[in-house]
Amino acid sequence: MKNMKAICPECKNDIDLSRYPNLKISNVIECNVCGITLAVKKIQLDGNVETEIVDEGK
Repeated sequence: MKNMKAICPECKNDIDLSRYPNLKISNVIECNVCGITLAVKKIQLDGNVETEIVDEGK
């Protein structure tokens, strides 16, 4: 799905999902701003990606 977007629950910035071309539920991604590690919980039909914190990061 193109135009997916996610917002970091920690720093509230947009996460660059272009680094994850085959994003699926349970994939682990990282916020490019604050470095927090997130797991993908849900990918909505409108392209919004819901995440949960896995590791507090750097």
